[in-house]
Amino acid sequence: MKSVKIKDKEFELFIESGKIANNIARVADQINADLKGKNPLFLVVLNGAFMFAAELMKKVSIPCEITFIRLASYKGTSSTESVTEILGLTESIENRTVVIVEDIVDSGNTLATLIEELKKHHPCEIKIASLLLKPGALKYDLQPDYIAMEVPPDFLVGYGLDYDGYGRNLADIYKLKN
Repeated sequence: MKSVKIKDKEFELFIESGKIANNIARVADQINADLKGKNPLFLVVLNGAFMFAAELMKKVSIPCEITFIRLASYKGTSSTESVTEILGLTESIENRTVVIVEDIVDSGNTLATLIEELKKHHPCEIKIASLLLKPGALKYDLQPDYIAMEVPPDFLVGYGLDYDGYGRNLADIYKLKN
């Protein structure tokens, strides 16, 4: 089995790039159907969601806009349970359909905090598109509207996901070896 070493940890191949691409195409088809005529604003959470957002936007065919926000809640391989907004939203989202684009929904802490912050700006609706969902790790009552894949609570890297900033550039997704 294919594996990679990142810093001091070994990771094994978990999801190949072809499977990722097929699932992103399915999510884009759902978004195109559901949000037709709504002119959504895609709000991409950096750094992790950049690869997912790039591939997703190539397949979204409805009129839309895209912007970026940067939040942080991880240190090493575990969540810090606190969210720090680094770069804020500059576009008006009042009366807009906002689609939050996330790399992974784990505990849901980052997403729950972001949704509460966005609600203060009065969007007409907030949708969530996530490359990955760890349903077993969710601590909040939220469910993404668009999920490319559900995964177990393993620590993952690749396709935008990182270990201390490394591994985001991998085309496949890898899980931490036990």
